[in-house]
Amino acid sequence: MKRLLFLFLFLPFLAFRPASDDKADDIVGTWLVGTKTAHVKIFKTGNYYYGKLIWMKDPNDEKGNPRRDIHNPEESERNRTLLNLLLLKGFEYDEDHHWDNGTIYDPKSGKTYDCKIWFENGDTDVLKLRGFLGVSMLGRTDTWTRVRD
Repeated sequence: MKRLLFLFLFLPFLAFRPASDDKADDIVGTWLVGTKTAHVKIFKTGNYYYGKLIWMKDPNDEKGNPRRDIHNPEESERNRTLLNLLLLKGFEYDEDHHWDNGTIYDPKSGKTYDCKIWFENGDTDVLKLRGFLGVSMLGRTDTWTRVRD
């Protein structure tokens, strides 16, 4: 009888959990960057989201060697290859349907920016990323599209 009472008392709370929890992982998958020259795979580790470079249109330099992170401000990091490089780090999902508090690394400049991510008009196949320094108004937005396997 006690179990039945417990079930009736707490079942409504389980049925009406916030929808935002269900949407958090919608970002997980493979994305074509705005320049259409690379794919980034976004994945979740714990409560955080990350993205690594998994495909490049031109993965090799003019000598046929894998492209390297030559613009990295850390000299010790300049020899690492760009393929499989972690570009997105530490994003958290919030109740406004954004992924915030993360960073994006631009291997073309060697700079790391604060970043926020959201879906364009709720479309889970169109991702907006805004990289900025300090204030979001002073930044640049890129549009990525989902790659279907």
